[in-house]
Amino acid sequence: MVSACAAEPMSSASLWPQIQAEVGAAACDGAQRCRTLAIGAKACGGPESYLAWSTQQSDGPKLKSLVAQHRSLREAEMRRSGMASDCSFVTDPGAICLAGRCELLPRGQAAKPSQ
Repeated sequence: MVSACAAEPMSSASLWPQIQAEVGAAACDGAQRCRTLAIGAKACGGPESYLAWSTQQSDGPKLKSLVAQHRSLREAEMRRSGMASDCSFVTDPGAICLAGRCELLPRGQAAKPSQ
């Protein structure tokens, strides 16, 4: 018997909530806990953005696997749709622990070395 409700194909949008759940609150007790991951993909290459996460809270290998799946799905979606991008290069801003949460640094602001 064939199911009347076929499973929807995985999309980058349907994977995003899993990535957000794995990052959670990105709790940290110091900048050494904070990392960044490149998110998505642009049609011309490179990531769409970056995400701050915490080694204190997230399972790094699991999160990296989810992000890699997300990137592959975005690339496939762009190929199917013929989507173009602005081709600007998005640099990794770095992350810092701010008020107990890993946050991306504002553009052009370098992280201060830990003491």
